[in-house]
Formats: sequence, C-alpha cells, structure tokens
Amino acid sequence: MVELETVFELLREERRRYALYYLYERNGPVSVDELVETVEKWEDEGTAPELDSVDEIALELQHVHLPKSAEVEFIQYDPSRNLVQINGSPPEFDAFVTVAKLLETPEE
Repeated sequence: MVELETVFELLREERRRYALYYLYERNGPVSVDELVETVEKWEDEGTAPELDSVDEIALELQHVHLPKSAEVEFIQYDPSRNLVQINGSPPEFDAFVTVAKLLETPEE
C-alpha cells in the first residue's frame, strides 16, 4: 500500500504527471527518449518542437522527475539503460492517475 501523500507528491508537478500518464498506459519498459518526445508533444499541444524545449524536458526528467518517481517501489528507472517503467502499481495510485489524466486530458 502506498501512502496518499506519496501519490499526491508524484502527481504534483505537471511534467512528472505527463510522464506518469504515459508510463501507466504502457506494458513494460519505455525509453527515456520516447517519454521525452511524448511529454514535449503534450506540453506544446501540437506546436513544432524546439530543441531547447526537448533538451530541457530530457534533463529535468532524467535528473529530477524520474529519480523522484523511482523512490516508490512500483516505478523502476534505470539511467544506465535509459529505461523506465511502472510495474505492479497499487490501486490507490491507479485510481488517482486515471482520474488526474481524465481531468487534465493531454492530447495523444
């Protein structure tokens, strides 16, 4: 069981939420590059990607949001292989991430 405070902390930052939404929908590991591309697309809502923006997102995900997310046992981040995944998430997390994504609806 994960504490409610932990789930809220994971969902507090928009960029981390977008990453978690994407990871939650996937079965198995996702490359950080794929995750960065998706987060960038959702943040810019279809505008042309800017290199600075992509680099900033990659840096922030790799050094802030993914390590923070990996503090819970159901999120695995392997920086040496550039892979991340959600595996065996508890029902509390599942419920909140599902509702949050429905309310926020990033464009796919």
